[in-house]
Amino acid sequence: MPRLFVALRPPPAIRAALLERGGGVPGARWQDDEQLHLTLRFVGDVDRPVAEDVAAALGAVHAPAPRLTLAGVGRFAHRGRTEALWAGVAPSDALRHLQRKVEQACVRAGLPPESRAFLPHVTLARFSRSAGLAPEIEGWLAVHAGLTSPAFEPGHIILYESRLGGSGASYSPVLRRPLAAG
Repeated sequence: MPRLFVALRPPPAIRAALLERGGGVPGARWQDDEQLHLTLRFVGDVDRPVAEDVAAALGAVHAPAPRLTLAGVGRFAHRGRTEALWAGVAPSDALRHLQRKVEQACVRAGLPPESRAFLPHVTLARFSRSAGLAPEIEGWLAVHAGLTSPAFEPGHIILYESRLGGSGASYSPVLRRPLAAG
């Protein structure tokens, strides 16, 4: 049963800048280059026929490439424990438009509508339960609060299959749908 998500992939220079931010927090599992992406829609574990329907629906998505910039950092936390550190992506009308088109395609393919609000970000690190309490997290957030980047335009929306392994998740592209030049 494939575990899928739809994402944008930042270009190499942006990924390199993000990778430079890794470190300084004990217990953090920093993402590697292959794992850096901006999720437009998490699909989850689906049967093969549903995966094929999602791929077909995404293949019909036509949209311009959004012009994106990194904007700050943040964390996802649960009950006072940090679960992930991320780099923010500045909101834009073009990004919201693209995300809505992806969401509509997923719903047309039979998925239930996404209930969570869209928060554009690139996950940089994940934490186990005990590591999510590291005091160095606050310092990392403060040091990188002003993160920005030059504008960039991802060239494709990508449907990824995620496989969980001993060293974290590995992602394989299932479909690449070109975006129109902005």
